[in-house]
Amino acid sequence: MKTLYVVRHAKSSWDDLTLSDHNRPLMQKGIVKTEKINQFLLQNIKCPDLFLSSTAVRAKATADLIAEAFHYPLDKIITSGALYHADTDEVFDELYSISNDIQSVMIFGHNPGLTYFVNQFLRPTIENLPTSGVVSIEFITDKWEEISQAKFHVNFVMFPKMLK
Repeated sequence: MKTLYVVRHAKSSWDDLTLSDHNRPLMQKGIVKTEKINQFLLQNIKCPDLFLSSTAVRAKATADLIAEAFHYPLDKIITSGALYHADTDEVFDELYSISNDIQSVMIFGHNPGLTYFVNQFLRPTIENLPTSGVVSIEFITDKWEEISQAKFHVNFVMFPKMLK
């Protein structure tokens, strides 16, 4: 079995218009919503074996917040430029490259790619994976490169607004 947690980055700030899109930080509201998600995750899952994030500041900062909640070492978070505005195929390519010794992965990225990616597994589909939203999918396979063809089960779809 392989377990995947797909996380859209937390709400980011547009306060400094001189920053590139890649360098936008999180806004406080995004941090607060991610803390709500952290509470849910800590109660419902064990720490993923691997954290894999887009190189964008907002995605990596979100990965850091969740990793800290799980006491996952921040220096072990792997970043990939390919996840910055990745489409579905690029997300699959990143997952296919993961060692099969890894059983669970939490991936951090961006829309619209992550919404398109998770909608390949969700019925009904969602319009939008919101900021700090998480989708967990379990694949019945021992190889990451087989997940696109494997039988699967959606464990949960959780958005901050669903939590009190």
